[in-house]
Amino acid sequence: MDGTQSLSHTVWECKYHVVWIPKYRRKSLYEQLRKHLGQVFRELARQKESMIEEGHLMPDHVHMLISIPPKYGVAQVVGYIKGKSAIHIARTFLGRKKNFTGQNFWARGYFVSTVGRDEQMIREYIKKQETEDRRLDQLNMFE
Repeated sequence: MDGTQSLSHTVWECKYHVVWIPKYRRKSLYEQLRKHLGQVFRELARQKESMIEEGHLMPDHVHMLISIPPKYGVAQVVGYIKGKSAIHIARTFLGRKKNFTGQNFWARGYFVSTVGRDEQMIREYIKKQETEDRRLDQLNMFE
């Protein structure tokens, strides 16, 4: 089971392809900032026990493959990364020292798609599990 991670009672592999854009697709400002944002995104994801597996900061949007533990919702983690990174941008690059209520760097919403395992492999695993359960039931009959 390569690629899996674990919590105390859970083994998991939850990966998502997430895309979002800066508000109004502000290319001029965003292009200047994008080389600094990769590390910011990684640190924010780490704070939510998530990991950015792959990421590309395009001229007018963000693509990332992110691994999120099942104890967090995708919306919770993506909202956290977008919100905290917008505050970081405002404080670091736009000269604002306080939280800037009412101004957003990122557009509302995002695209998300699950990244799953091979469907055929899952089907075979389920079939094998059913056979294994029957075998164990047969053994328990003689106890």
